[in-house]
Amino acid sequence: MQTTLSEDARQLPRAEEAESILRSCVHCGFCNATCPTYQLLGDELDGPRGRIYLIKQVLEGNEVTRKTQEHLDRCLSCRNCETTCPSGVDYHNLLDIGRAVVDAAVPRPLGQRLLREGLRGVLPNPGLFKGLVSSGQVFRALLPNTLQVKLPRNVYPAKPRPTTRHTRQVLMLEGCVQPSLSPNTNAAAARVLDRLGISVTTNREAGCCGAVDYHLDAQAAGLERARRNIDAWWPSIESGAEAIVQTASGCGAFIKEYGHLLRTDPAYADKAKRVSALAKDLVEVLRGEPLDKLGVHSDQRLAFHCPCTLQHAQKLGGAVEAILTNLGFNLTSVPNSHLCCGSAGTYSLTQPELSKQLRDNKLNALESEHPDVIVTANIGCQSHLNGAGRTPVKHWIELIEAALP
Repeated sequence: MQTTLSEDARQLPRAEEAESILRSCVHCGFCNATCPTYQLLGDELDGPRGRIYLIKQVLEGNEVTRKTQEHLDRCLSCRNCETTCPSGVDYHNLLDIGRAVVDAAVPRPLGQRLLREGLRGVLPNPGLFKGLVSSGQVFRALLPNTLQVKLPRNVYPAKPRPTTRHTRQVLMLEGCVQPSLSPNTNAAAARVLDRLGISVTTNREAGCCGAVDYHLDAQAAGLERARRNIDAWWPSIESGAEAIVQTASGCGAFIKEYGHLLRTDPAYADKAKRVSALAKDLVEVLRGEPLDKLGVHSDQRLAFHCPCTLQHAQKLGGAVEAILTNLGFNLTSVPNSHLCCGSAGTYSLTQPELSKQLRDNKLNALESEHPDVIVTANIGCQSHLNGAGRTPVKHWIELIEAALP
């Protein structure tokens, strides 16, 4: 695609990157075939090709409008289009560049600003979030349905974690909302890894991965969180930690971007690249281990929802399914498994109507062969799908841990 950036756009820190991505797009439209919002709305501007055209117009100096912002807001950032694209267009980075320019030019309505600032204030703060969730559980019956469905239906307490006793050690990101919504997930991961001779250590100074801020109009704040995490992890990395493990694929996808996003920061570029290289989704660690040592045997019937951040961002589609199948779990087939469930970080709160449609479509597909339970690899998807009150939804590592002898 030919493009000529405006003089203002050429002053942007990522101008060269944006121009390169735009020129890689051949405007074929294959991306629209797998775009969830294009399938729902049928509007060219609510598909990747149309959004790329909008960003091109903005960077060429054309008028930026509220409608432009709305079309970019509706994107789930699921990156399904990147999996489909024959030209390898780096869509998500172009979208981040375009959103930053548009958000700087178009003030949001007060209600949207308050919602986004509220989410940025609450979600990355585990203590505050836990307090709000606990209060919500007490007063659930008094809350509107839109808030009730966001509260966990069942919270299973974390089982005791094993002591650090093995030579092999990995760091683990605790996450922001997962300790409150699904506290046993990381404990289950630690117990399974311990059986395989790997000890998990945590660093309380490492907080939110930065994705919440970065994707809610505060990219600089998101990158600052990334820097703080790098500083928190660095002593353990120097001491030989072999990986930084995430049980939430959304966090993992963003941490793997640290190296790219901080590549021009002279103080952090090399460290960020190292952290991204060490970042591993839990499945990446387990699939390289002798899982027969676990002694797990189960014929439980389940459906696996592969999060977009696992299959499209981290390119790990099929990895969890292979482990579960090898351990004896009975996996059902899931039609259109490439499509997003509508969670997409905070999308279910900023775009509730579209998100609900996508959730219901996804649940219909997951339940098509009547599984006993649905499992996934990301707390956002887990909470979003479970909020419908249909088939129970858990993290896949919890099923493995529960089947340990």
